[in-house]
Amino acid sequence: MSYPNCGNIEKQAGMLSAYAHRKHEYGAQGIQAVIEKLEKQFKEAVAEIEGLPDDPALAAKEPNDLPSIHALRPAGPRRMWASFNKALYPDKIAGAWLGRLAGNVLGDPVEGWSVKDMKNWAEYTGMDFPPTAYWKKIKRPGEPRGHVNRFEDYTASGINGAPADDDTAYTILGMLIAEDYGVDFTIDDVGRAWLKYLPFAATAEDIALHNLMDGVDAQHAADIGNPYTQWIGADIRSDPWGYIAPGWPEKAAELAYRDAYISHRRAGIYGAMYFAAAIAAAFAADTVQEALEIGLTEIPAECALYEDIAWALSVSDGVRDYKDARQAVDDKMKGMHPVHTNNNAALTVFGLTIGGTDVTRVIAETVAMGMDNDCTAATAGSIAGAVGGLGAISPHWYEPYNDTLYSYIKGHPKFSIRDMCRRFGALAEQLHKTP
Repeated sequence: MSYPNCGNIEKQAGMLSAYAHRKHEYGAQGIQAVIEKLEKQFKEAVAEIEGLPDDPALAAKEPNDLPSIHALRPAGPRRMWASFNKALYPDKIAGAWLGRLAGNVLGDPVEGWSVKDMKNWAEYTGMDFPPTAYWKKIKRPGEPRGHVNRFEDYTASGINGAPADDDTAYTILGMLIAEDYGVDFTIDDVGRAWLKYLPFAATAEDIALHNLMDGVDAQHAADIGNPYTQWIGADIRSDPWGYIAPGWPEKAAELAYRDAYISHRRAGIYGAMYFAAAIAAAFAADTVQEALEIGLTEIPAECALYEDIAWALSVSDGVRDYKDARQAVDDKMKGMHPVHTNNNAALTVFGLTIGGTDVTRVIAETVAMGMDNDCTAATAGSIAGAVGGLGAISPHWYEPYNDTLYSYIKGHPKFSIRDMCRRFGALAEQLHKTP
Protein backbone atom coordinates (compact mmCIF):
# COMPACT_ATOMS: atom_id res chain seq x y z
CA MET A 1 0.00 0.00 0.00
CA SER A 2 1.51 3.31 -1.11
CA TYR A 3 0.90 6.15 1.34
CA PRO A 4 -0.16 9.64 0.17
CA ASN A 5 2.77 12.03 -0.14
CA CYS A 6 2.45 14.70 2.56
CA GLY A 7 6.09 15.76 2.35
CA ASN A 8 5.39 18.82 0.22
CA ILE A 9 2.77 20.06 2.68
CA GLU A 10 5.23 19.75 5.55
CA LYS A 11 7.92 21.52 3.52
CA GLN A 12 5.57 24.34 2.51
CA ALA A 13 4.48 24.80 6.13
CA GLY A 14 8.10 25.34 7.08
CA MET A 15 8.57 27.78 4.21
CA LEU A 16 5.44 29.69 5.24
CA SER A 17 6.71 30.10 8.79
CA ALA A 18 10.15 31.24 7.62
CA TYR A 19 8.73 33.76 5.13
CA ALA A 20 6.23 35.08 7.68
CA HIS A 21 9.03 35.70 10.16
CA ARG A 22 11.23 37.39 7.57
CA LYS A 23 8.46 39.66 6.25
CA HIS A 24 7.55 40.60 9.82
CA GLU A 25 11.15 41.59 10.41
CA TYR A 26 11.00 43.69 7.22
CA GLY A 27 7.95 45.51 8.57
CA ALA A 28 5.31 44.03 6.25
CA GLN A 29 1.65 44.24 7.27
CA GLY A 30 -1.19 41.71 6.85
CA ILE A 31 0.84 38.59 7.67
CA GLN A 32 -1.51 37.31 10.37
CA ALA A 33 -4.53 37.59 8.09
CA VAL A 34 -2.83 35.33 5.53
CA ILE A 35 -1.96 32.80 8.22
CA GLU A 36 -5.51 32.77 9.58
CA LYS A 37 -6.87 32.27 6.07
CA LEU A 38 -4.58 29.28 5.61
CA GLU A 39 -5.50 27.85 9.01
CA LYS A 40 -9.16 27.92 7.97
CA GLN A 41 -8.31 26.16 4.71
CA PHE A 42 -6.32 23.56 6.63
CA LYS A 43 -9.24 22.85 8.94
CA GLU A 44 -11.53 22.49 5.93
CA ALA A 45 -9.08 20.07 4.30
CA VAL A 46 -8.84 17.99 7.48
CA ALA A 47 -12.64 17.84 7.70
CA GLU A 48 -12.86 16.89 4.03
CA ILE A 49 -10.34 14.07 4.40
CA GLU A 50 -12.01 12.83 7.59
CA GLY A 51 -15.35 12.81 5.76
CA LEU A 52 -14.16 10.62 2.90
CA PRO A 53 -15.84 7.20 3.01
CA ASP A 54 -13.80 4.25 4.23
CA ASP A 55 -13.47 1.12 2.12
CA PRO A 56 -16.44 -0.98 3.27
CA ALA A 57 -14.81 -4.29 2.31
CA LEU A 58 -11.74 -3.48 4.41
CA ALA A 59 -13.91 -2.22 7.27
CA ALA A 60 -15.75 -5.54 7.31
CA LYS A 61 -12.42 -7.30 7.85
CA GLU A 62 -11.41 -4.88 10.62
CA PRO A 63 -14.33 -4.41 13.03
CA ASN A 64 -14.08 -2.52 16.30
CA ASP A 65 -16.59 -4.47 18.38
CA LEU A 66 -15.43 -7.51 20.32
CA PRO A 67 -18.07 -10.04 19.13
CA SER A 68 -17.20 -9.30 15.49
CA ILE A 69 -13.47 -9.52 16.25
CA HIS A 70 -14.04 -12.90 17.88
CA ALA A 71 -16.03 -14.11 14.88
CA LEU A 72 -13.11 -13.36 12.54
CA ARG A 73 -10.36 -15.02 14.58
CA PRO A 74 -8.62 -18.18 13.38
CA ALA A 75 -8.68 -21.28 15.55
CA GLY A 76 -6.56 -21.07 18.68
CA PRO A 77 -6.02 -22.60 22.11
CA ARG A 78 -7.92 -19.74 23.85
CA ARG A 79 -6.86 -21.05 27.27
CA MET A 80 -3.66 -22.93 28.07
CA TRP A 81 -3.68 -23.08 31.87
CA ALA A 82 -6.82 -24.77 33.19
CA SER A 83 -6.15 -23.06 36.53
CA PHE A 84 -3.65 -20.64 38.01
CA ASN A 85 -0.17 -22.19 38.19
CA LYS A 86 0.91 -20.84 41.55
CA ALA A 87 4.23 -22.69 41.49
CA LEU A 88 5.33 -21.45 38.07
CA TYR A 89 3.97 -17.91 38.10
CA PRO A 90 6.49 -16.12 40.40
CA ASP A 91 9.46 -16.97 38.19
CA LYS A 92 7.57 -16.11 35.02
CA ILE A 93 6.23 -12.75 36.21
CA ALA A 94 9.66 -11.75 37.52
CA GLY A 95 11.17 -12.53 34.12
CA ALA A 96 8.40 -10.75 32.23
CA TRP A 97 8.31 -7.59 34.35
CA LEU A 98 12.07 -7.22 34.67
CA GLY A 99 12.51 -7.99 30.97
CA ARG A 100 10.03 -5.25 30.16
CA LEU A 101 11.76 -2.76 32.43
CA ALA A 102 15.19 -3.59 31.00
CA GLY A 103 14.05 -3.17 27.40
CA ASN A 104 12.34 0.09 28.20
CA VAL A 105 15.24 1.62 30.15
CA LEU A 106 17.74 0.57 27.46
CA GLY A 107 15.64 2.10 24.69
CA ASP A 108 14.51 5.24 26.48
CA PRO A 109 17.60 7.44 25.95
CA VAL A 110 17.65 6.67 22.21
CA GLU A 111 13.91 6.55 21.55
CA GLY A 112 13.27 7.30 17.90
CA TRP A 113 16.95 7.70 16.99
CA SER A 114 18.06 6.52 13.58
CA VAL A 115 20.11 3.34 13.40
CA LYS A 116 23.06 5.36 12.14
CA ASP A 117 22.91 7.82 15.03
CA MET A 118 22.72 5.04 17.63
CA LYS A 119 25.63 3.19 16.05
CA ASN A 120 27.72 6.36 15.92
CA TRP A 121 26.90 7.16 19.53
CA ALA A 122 27.88 3.65 20.64
CA GLU A 123 31.20 4.01 18.83
CA TYR A 124 31.78 7.45 20.34
CA THR A 125 31.09 6.22 23.88
CA GLY A 126 33.06 2.98 23.50
CA MET A 127 30.10 0.60 23.63
CA ASP A 128 29.04 -2.50 21.77
CA PHE A 129 26.34 -2.09 19.16
CA PRO A 130 23.76 -3.45 19.52
CA PRO A 131 24.11 -2.34 23.17
CA THR A 132 24.53 -5.26 25.60
CA ALA A 133 24.44 -3.03 28.69
CA TYR A 134 22.90 0.30 29.61
CA TRP A 135 24.28 3.32 27.79
CA LYS A 136 27.42 4.71 29.39
CA LYS A 137 26.60 8.27 28.43
CA ILE A 138 23.72 10.05 26.80
CA LYS A 139 23.16 13.42 25.20
CA ARG A 140 21.59 16.16 27.35
CA PRO A 141 22.06 14.25 30.63
CA GLY A 142 20.41 16.90 32.79
CA GLU A 143 17.31 17.28 30.63
CA PRO A 144 14.03 15.99 32.15
CA ARG A 145 12.82 12.60 30.92
CA GLY A 146 9.77 10.60 31.91
CA HIS A 147 8.33 13.63 33.75
CA VAL A 148 10.09 12.49 36.95
CA ASN A 149 13.68 11.66 36.07
CA ARG A 150 16.49 13.12 33.97
CA PHE A 151 18.23 11.50 31.00
CA GLU A 152 21.25 10.62 33.12
CA ASP A 153 18.98 8.42 35.28
CA TYR A 154 18.76 6.00 32.33
CA THR A 155 22.52 5.49 32.02
CA ALA A 156 24.67 2.75 33.54
CA SER A 157 26.17 5.04 36.16
CA GLY A 158 22.99 7.01 36.79
CA ILE A 159 20.35 4.31 37.31
CA ASN A 160 19.17 4.14 40.91
CA GLY A 161 15.77 2.55 40.61
CA ALA A 162 13.94 1.96 37.33
CA PRO A 163 13.15 5.46 36.02
CA ALA A 164 9.66 6.58 35.07
CA ASP A 165 8.24 6.24 31.57
CA ASP A 166 4.84 5.90 29.89
CA ASP A 167 5.62 2.29 28.90
CA THR A 168 5.85 1.35 32.58
CA ALA A 169 3.25 3.84 33.82
CA TYR A 170 0.55 2.10 31.78
CA THR A 171 1.61 -1.27 33.19
CA ILE A 172 1.12 0.20 36.65
CA LEU A 173 -2.19 1.72 35.58
CA GLY A 174 -3.45 -1.63 34.32
CA MET A 175 -2.73 -3.17 37.70
CA LEU A 176 -4.54 -0.34 39.48
CA ILE A 177 -7.56 -0.63 37.17
CA ALA A 178 -7.93 -4.33 37.98
CA GLU A 179 -7.42 -3.71 41.72
CA ASP A 180 -9.87 -0.79 41.88
CA TYR A 181 -12.64 -2.11 39.65
CA GLY A 182 -12.07 -5.87 39.62
CA VAL A 183 -10.81 -8.18 36.90
CA ASP A 184 -14.19 -7.80 35.19
CA PHE A 185 -13.68 -4.03 34.76
CA THR A 186 -15.44 -2.21 31.92
CA ILE A 187 -14.43 0.37 29.33
CA ASP A 188 -16.17 2.96 31.48
CA ASP A 189 -14.05 1.88 34.45
CA VAL A 190 -10.95 2.49 32.35
CA GLY A 191 -12.19 6.02 31.75
CA ARG A 192 -12.68 6.57 35.48
CA ALA A 193 -9.19 5.30 36.17
CA TRP A 194 -7.64 7.58 33.55
CA LEU A 195 -9.27 10.60 35.14
CA LYS A 196 -8.16 9.44 38.59
CA TYR A 197 -4.56 8.50 37.84
CA LEU A 198 -3.26 10.01 34.57
CA PRO A 199 -1.85 13.54 34.84
CA PHE A 200 -1.06 13.73 31.11
CA ALA A 201 -0.64 11.56 28.03
CA ALA A 202 0.49 11.75 24.39
CA THR A 203 -1.02 11.36 20.92
CA ALA A 204 -4.13 9.13 21.00
CA GLU A 205 -4.08 8.86 24.78
CA ASP A 206 -3.78 12.63 25.16
CA ILE A 207 -6.79 13.23 22.93
CA ALA A 208 -8.85 10.55 24.69
CA LEU A 209 -7.89 11.91 28.12
CA HIS A 210 -8.89 15.45 27.19
CA ASN A 211 -12.14 14.19 25.71
CA LEU A 212 -12.85 12.44 29.01
CA MET A 213 -12.05 15.67 30.87
CA ASP A 214 -14.53 17.46 28.61
CA GLY A 215 -17.28 15.02 29.58
CA VAL A 216 -17.14 12.66 26.60
CA ASP A 217 -18.01 9.13 27.72
CA ALA A 218 -15.33 6.45 27.59
CA GLN A 219 -17.07 4.58 24.77
CA HIS A 220 -16.53 7.54 22.42
CA ALA A 221 -13.36 9.17 23.79
CA ALA A 222 -11.32 7.76 20.88
CA ASP A 223 -13.65 9.06 18.19
CA ILE A 224 -13.34 12.84 18.46
CA GLY A 225 -10.39 14.68 16.93
CA ASN A 226 -8.12 11.64 16.99
CA PRO A 227 -6.04 10.73 13.92
CA TYR A 228 -3.74 8.47 15.98
CA THR A 229 -6.07 5.51 16.54
CA GLN A 230 -3.77 3.06 14.70
CA TRP A 231 -0.56 4.15 16.41
CA ILE A 232 1.34 2.10 18.98
CA GLY A 233 -0.12 3.60 22.17
CA ALA A 234 -2.59 0.85 23.02
CA ASP A 235 -0.17 -2.02 22.51
CA ILE A 236 2.34 -0.51 24.95
CA ARG A 237 -0.50 -0.83 27.48
CA SER A 238 -0.99 -4.55 26.80
CA ASP A 239 1.44 -6.16 29.27
CA PRO A 240 -0.64 -6.01 32.46
CA TRP A 241 -3.42 -7.96 30.80
CA GLY A 242 -1.03 -10.78 29.92
CA TYR A 243 0.32 -10.71 33.48
CA ILE A 244 -3.20 -10.86 34.95
CA ALA A 245 -4.34 -13.62 32.55
CA PRO A 246 -1.28 -15.90 32.33
CA GLY A 247 -1.86 -18.97 30.21
CA TRP A 248 -5.23 -17.57 29.09
CA PRO A 249 -4.60 -15.65 25.84
CA GLU A 250 -8.28 -15.19 25.00
CA LYS A 251 -8.98 -13.49 28.32
CA ALA A 252 -5.83 -11.35 28.11
CA ALA A 253 -6.90 -10.13 24.67
CA GLU A 254 -10.38 -9.35 25.99
CA LEU A 255 -8.98 -7.28 28.86
CA ALA A 256 -6.67 -5.49 26.40
CA TYR A 257 -9.67 -4.75 24.19
CA ARG A 258 -11.50 -2.99 27.02
CA ASP A 259 -8.43 -0.90 27.75
CA ALA A 260 -7.54 -0.13 24.12
CA TYR A 261 -11.06 0.88 23.09
CA ILE A 262 -10.87 4.10 25.07
CA SER A 263 -8.25 5.57 22.72
CA HIS A 264 -7.77 3.36 19.64
CA ARG A 265 -9.55 1.64 16.78
CA ARG A 266 -8.84 -1.20 14.35
CA ALA A 267 -5.08 -1.92 14.17
CA GLY A 268 -4.57 0.07 17.37
CA ILE A 269 -6.94 -2.26 19.20
CA TYR A 270 -5.62 -5.40 17.53
CA GLY A 271 -2.03 -4.55 18.47
CA ALA A 272 -3.03 -4.43 22.13
CA MET A 273 -4.99 -7.67 21.83
CA TYR A 274 -2.19 -9.42 19.95
CA PHE A 275 0.57 -8.62 22.39
CA ALA A 276 -1.59 -9.22 25.45
CA ALA A 277 -2.43 -12.67 24.08
CA ALA A 278 1.20 -13.38 23.17
CA ILE A 279 2.36 -12.36 26.65
CA ALA A 280 -0.30 -14.50 28.29
CA ALA A 281 0.73 -17.42 26.07
CA ALA A 282 4.39 -16.83 26.96
CA PHE A 283 3.67 -17.93 30.54
CA ALA A 284 2.73 -21.39 29.21
CA ALA A 285 4.65 -21.64 25.92
CA ASP A 286 7.94 -23.46 25.41
CA THR A 287 9.31 -20.93 22.90
CA VAL A 288 8.80 -17.30 21.96
CA GLN A 289 7.80 -18.46 18.46
CA GLU A 290 4.92 -20.43 19.94
CA ALA A 291 3.77 -17.43 21.98
CA LEU A 292 3.92 -15.14 18.95
CA GLU A 293 1.92 -17.58 16.83
CA ILE A 294 -0.73 -18.01 19.52
CA GLY A 295 -1.10 -14.24 19.77
CA LEU A 296 -2.29 -14.19 16.17
CA THR A 297 -5.23 -16.44 17.03
CA GLU A 298 -6.89 -13.61 18.98
CA ILE A 299 -7.17 -11.00 16.19
CA PRO A 300 -9.07 -11.00 12.87
CA ALA A 301 -7.39 -13.31 10.38
CA GLU A 302 -7.73 -10.92 7.44
CA CYS A 303 -6.83 -7.63 9.11
CA ALA A 304 -3.70 -5.77 8.03
CA LEU A 305 -1.95 -6.31 11.35
CA TYR A 306 -2.45 -10.09 11.15
CA GLU A 307 -0.98 -10.08 7.65
CA ASP A 308 2.02 -7.97 8.71
CA ILE A 309 2.83 -10.11 11.75
CA ALA A 310 2.31 -13.33 9.80
CA TRP A 311 4.69 -11.95 7.16
CA ALA A 312 7.31 -11.15 9.81
CA LEU A 313 7.07 -14.68 11.20
CA SER A 314 7.25 -16.21 7.72
CA VAL A 315 10.47 -14.41 6.76
CA SER A 316 12.11 -14.48 10.19
CA ASP A 317 14.53 -17.29 9.30
CA GLY A 318 16.25 -14.88 6.91
CA VAL A 319 16.34 -11.99 9.38
CA ARG A 320 19.59 -12.46 11.27
CA ASP A 321 20.10 -9.13 13.01
CA TYR A 322 18.82 -5.58 13.51
CA LYS A 323 20.03 -4.49 10.06
CA ASP A 324 18.06 -7.20 8.28
CA ALA A 325 15.00 -6.48 10.41
CA ARG A 326 14.93 -2.75 9.80
CA GLN A 327 15.58 -3.14 6.08
CA ALA A 328 12.78 -5.67 5.74
CA VAL A 329 10.28 -3.42 7.51
CA ASP A 330 11.39 -0.32 5.61
CA ASP A 331 10.97 -2.15 2.32
CA LYS A 332 7.54 -3.57 3.13
CA MET A 333 5.97 -0.63 5.00
CA LYS A 334 7.49 2.41 3.32
CA GLY A 335 5.69 5.60 4.28
CA MET A 336 4.11 4.23 7.46
CA HIS A 337 4.54 6.53 10.46
CA PRO A 338 7.41 5.43 12.75
CA VAL A 339 5.11 5.06 15.77
CA HIS A 340 2.43 3.08 13.93
CA THR A 341 1.31 -0.23 15.42
CA ASN A 342 2.12 -2.46 12.46
CA ASN A 343 5.73 -1.64 11.61
CA ASN A 344 6.74 -1.61 15.27
CA ALA A 345 4.94 -4.92 15.85
CA ALA A 346 6.97 -6.49 13.04
CA LEU A 347 10.21 -5.20 14.57
CA THR A 348 9.18 -6.62 17.95
CA VAL A 349 8.58 -10.00 16.34
CA PHE A 350 11.98 -9.88 14.66
CA GLY A 351 13.70 -8.98 17.94
CA LEU A 352 12.18 -12.07 19.52
CA THR A 353 12.86 -14.45 16.66
CA ILE A 354 16.49 -13.26 16.56
CA GLY A 355 17.09 -13.55 20.32
CA GLY A 356 14.66 -16.18 21.57
CA THR A 357 14.88 -16.31 25.37
CA ASP A 358 18.26 -14.58 25.48
CA VAL A 359 16.82 -11.36 26.89
CA THR A 360 20.06 -9.44 26.40
CA ARG A 361 20.15 -10.20 22.70
CA VAL A 362 16.40 -9.63 22.32
CA ILE A 363 16.38 -6.14 23.79
CA ALA A 364 19.76 -5.15 22.30
CA GLU A 365 18.76 -6.08 18.75
CA THR A 366 15.29 -4.56 19.13
CA VAL A 367 16.62 -1.24 20.42
CA ALA A 368 19.15 -1.19 17.56
CA MET A 369 16.29 -1.45 15.02
CA GLY A 370 15.12 2.05 15.90
CA MET A 371 11.62 3.46 15.37
CA ASP A 372 9.69 3.41 18.68
CA ASN A 373 12.44 1.31 20.19
CA ASP A 374 11.83 1.83 23.90
CA CYS A 375 8.32 0.47 23.36
CA THR A 376 9.30 -2.43 21.12
CA ALA A 377 12.21 -3.51 23.33
CA ALA A 378 9.99 -3.37 26.41
CA THR A 379 7.38 -5.64 24.82
CA ALA A 380 10.00 -8.00 23.42
CA GLY A 381 11.71 -8.20 26.82
CA SER A 382 8.38 -8.97 28.45
CA ILE A 383 7.66 -11.91 26.17
CA ALA A 384 11.19 -13.34 26.27
CA GLY A 385 11.27 -12.95 30.04
CA ALA A 386 7.92 -14.66 30.49
CA VAL A 387 9.01 -17.66 28.41
CA GLY A 388 12.48 -17.93 29.96
CA GLY A 389 11.73 -16.80 33.50
CA LEU A 390 14.05 -14.81 35.71
CA GLY A 391 17.03 -16.96 34.73
CA ALA A 392 16.82 -15.59 31.18
CA ILE A 393 17.81 -12.11 32.40
CA SER A 394 21.34 -11.19 33.35
CA PRO A 395 21.41 -9.49 36.77
CA HIS A 396 23.27 -6.50 35.32
CA TRP A 397 19.94 -5.39 33.87
CA TYR A 398 17.90 -5.38 37.08
CA GLU A 399 20.30 -5.06 40.01
CA PRO A 400 20.58 -1.24 39.59
CA TYR A 401 16.82 -0.95 40.17
CA ASN A 402 17.19 -1.81 43.86
CA ASP A 403 13.62 -3.13 43.79
CA THR A 404 12.29 0.36 42.98
CA LEU A 405 10.26 1.70 40.07
CA TYR A 406 9.48 5.41 39.77
CA SER A 407 6.19 6.64 38.40
CA TYR A 408 4.26 9.75 37.41
CA ILE A 409 0.90 8.12 38.23
CA LYS A 410 -1.06 10.44 40.53
CA GLY A 411 -0.49 9.54 44.18
CA HIS A 412 1.97 6.76 43.37
CA PRO A 413 5.51 8.15 42.98
CA LYS A 414 7.28 4.80 43.36
CA PHE A 415 6.67 1.07 43.68
CA SER A 416 8.44 -2.02 44.88
CA ILE A 417 9.01 -4.21 41.84
CA ARG A 418 8.71 -7.38 43.94
CA ASP A 419 5.45 -6.13 45.42
CA MET A 420 4.07 -5.44 41.96
CA CYS A 421 4.85 -9.04 40.97
CA ARG A 422 2.98 -10.21 44.06
CA ARG A 423 0.00 -7.97 43.27
CA PHE A 424 -0.15 -9.17 39.67
CA GLY A 425 -0.09 -12.72 41.02
CA ALA A 426 -3.03 -12.03 43.32
CA LEU A 427 -5.01 -10.63 40.39
CA ALA A 428 -4.07 -13.56 38.18
CA GLU A 429 -5.17 -16.06 40.80
CA GLN A 430 -8.44 -14.18 41.16
CA LEU A 431 -9.04 -14.10 37.41
CA HIS A 432 -8.42 -17.80 36.96
CA LYS A 433 -11.20 -18.51 39.46
CA THR A 434 -13.72 -16.77 37.19
CA PRO A 435 -15.64 -18.69 34.49
